[in-house]
Amino acid sequence: MQVRWIHGSESAKHNTDPDLQVHWHDDATVVLRQNKAINYEAPFLFLLFGAERALLLDTGATADASLLPLREIVDALVGQWLQRHPRPGYELLVMHTHSHGDHVAGDGQFADRPDTTVVDPDRESIYGFLGLTSDPDHSARLDLGGRVVDCLASPGHDAAAVTYFDARTGFLLTGDTVYPGRLYVEDRVAFAQTIDRLVAFADTHPVSHVVGCHIEMSTTPGVDYPIRTTFQPDEPPLEMTVDQLRDVQRAVAQVGDRLGRHVFDDFVLQVDG
Repeated sequence: MQVRWIHGSESAKHNTDPDLQVHWHDDATVVLRQNKAINYEAPFLFLLFGAERALLLDTGATADASLLPLREIVDALVGQWLQRHPRPGYELLVMHTHSHGDHVAGDGQFADRPDTTVVDPDRESIYGFLGLTSDPDHSARLDLGGRVVDCLASPGHDAAAVTYFDARTGFLLTGDTVYPGRLYVEDRVAFAQTIDRLVAFADTHPVSHVVGCHIEMSTTPGVDYPIRTTFQPDEPPLEMTVDQLRDVQRAVAQVGDRLGRHVFDDFVLQVDG
């Protein structure tokens, strides 16, 4: 992506990073990262613009708009896009990569926003909205207006997890299922099936990058930053390759039924169930 992400400060008192870093990947795609001084999780969020509506994936780790003015920032970004592509009644759809608190905390900021749909992050609500079924190999398509996003059920880290593929950018947006960090496996059978499904999908679609929602590794192979770290000056890129996705697949097979922490060069498998 050719971008240097904000990565925290040695002293939160002297932090000068924006509340939310804004990176326009292209004219219709925005990647955002939350300031680590606000919340150490520093999740990434994604805003995709279609002709009829925009899709915001995840709302960050902080509910208080005075600490993280997410709606204000998103409104400004939508306004910028509409200046270039004027149209009335433009909608915003707020959805999630999964249901964990550091990805849904800002939902309430959009509750009274006009022309906005916020889909609750539980599995039943997400599957119902997208038309996903109990068949994990059934995918859905979300049309933003000239921009169709493929949606794949991705349980294993979280039962409500969904992976989104945006053909415009080639981004396979994997949430907390795959990223350069600690991959927490809640259900190892479902997780293995999900990774197999993502690899098979990548084999038949033009995936440019595998893009998750955190960076927790350092550039030293096999070394991750400790939990609750608020300064990560030596981060690898957010984006991963399809080959690295295959590395996760091989690692899952290698670990098998063994619980606990398993360290690999570009990620850590933390198998808890």
